Amino acid sequence: MIKGMRGLSFKEDLIFEKSREGAKGYSLPKLDVPKADPAKTIDKKFLREGKIGLPEVSEVDVIRHFTKISLWNYAVDYGLYPLGSCTMKYNPKINEITSSLPGFADAHPYQPYSISQGALELMYNLEKALMEITGFSRVSLHPAAGAHGELVGMMLIRRYLEDQGNPRKKVLIPDSAHGTNPASAAICGYEAVELKSNSEGMLSLSDLEAALDKDVAALMLTNPNTLGVFEKNIKKICEMVHKVGGQVYMDGANMNALMGIMKPGKSGVDVLHLNLHKTFSTPHGGGGPGSGPVAVAKHLAPYIPKPVIEKNDKGEFYLDYNPEKSIGRVRSFNSNFAILVRAYTYILSCGSDGLKESTEHAVANANYIRKKLSKYYDLPYETSTLHEIIFSDKIQEKFGVTTKDIAKRLLDLGYHPPTIYFPLIVHGALMIEPTESESKQELDGFIEAMIQIAQEAEKEPEKCTEAPHNTVVGRLDEVTAARTPILKWEPEKE
Repeated sequence: MIKGMRGLSFKEDLIFEKSREGAKGYSLPKLDVPKADPAKTIDKKFLREGKIGLPEVSEVDVIRHFTKISLWNYAVDYGLYPLGSCTMKYNPKINEITSSLPGFADAHPYQPYSISQGALELMYNLEKALMEITGFSRVSLHPAAGAHGELVGMMLIRRYLEDQGNPRKKVLIPDSAHGTNPASAAICGYEAVELKSNSEGMLSLSDLEAALDKDVAALMLTNPNTLGVFEKNIKKICEMVHKVGGQVYMDGANMNALMGIMKPGKSGVDVLHLNLHKTFSTPHGGGGPGSGPVAVAKHLAPYIPKPVIEKNDKGEFYLDYNPEKSIGRVRSFNSNFAILVRAYTYILSCGSDGLKESTEHAVANANYIRKKLSKYYDLPYETSTLHEIIFSDKIQEKFGVTTKDIAKRLLDLGYHPPTIYFPLIVHGALMIEPTESESKQELDGFIEAMIQIAQEAEKEPEKCTEAPHNTVVGRLDEVTAARTPILKWEPEKE
């Protein structure tokens, strides 16, 4: 096994402070005008007294410093990024080329329609493509990310129910849903009611039936759920909720398991959000940017956020700012446009057959890892899974090694850890999603590392409990870091 983040020497030169007196990173031309006296030209109250306290570094010092610390970060362009439910797939470089085209990169949201037709047509066509992929009647590209898409979805449901005469009081949320679902429901004024998963890791129909009444506004269902399990009773679930007048919101963050194979809109779901920064290959991580379009059934289409992209009789595209029933604006301007360009590029590059193949590869990769590691790690649910698998630390815990230790040891062996301690319904969860991007060679390396850790946990547990050993820094005091973070550089005090 290659150690030390696959050969990079992280232990060399860990000195962060590069400042040295007299070093400069600039060169100014010779002064060709009379030198001004600040004391005579600037009000004294604006003059600084003493040293500024900024670092003194040369240009080469700056370049080498930032280049070196950039190598201390992990990225999907560097290797497998197995974060479960995050879908950290490779971002094709053609996406960057198209999003950098001057007509897209230099576009301004206030420029007139006459010179915005290309951008508007792309957004219009992307909506149509997402409608085809999901099976819904209309799509809004406005939401800025997944949680925002959830919120907008619930806002649409509330406005629709208000128009029916009763917004209702409760939203049902399975314990296998994504963690932001309860917040989205609460922000829209609903009480979140949790439903327990059954022994198969799915929503219990009997529990659902017991919870359904005239106060239920919606069911927020993640499908496949955070256990990687597909809710096979989805049609029946939708029928049950609709019978009491409720709506079904589906969290589509795991759409990478369904794309090209199953259309949620055809199963009875009323509203679905998508993560373009996951399923459709646009950059994900580092705080953004994201994009969380919302797809809706026909009866919710009049309520989508404004402005709405339309096409007139002359074939010209424009933004309609006055749809009668719209919930209004949900963000400034018209979405994270550069992300939309990347997602549309990905869809056109793959085509319908390619999207389906992508899903098939993602599911195959996840199940390959499941099969290879099931002898070494506890599998809390035997139910078949799709794009991601959940293991627990039940076996390793007997030797004093926890999920956190496993994640830290993976850093030593050159891999980013998977999502840990989520979903909450699995004690010591390890949530692994390899996506379709990874080759068998890459998967085999990860599997080998996980097997090595399982063996170390049994025979040399300290290798895990004291990890990481050969990264830039060792095990951090995470409690102190969270409570008293250092968020900015400050000069050393004299």
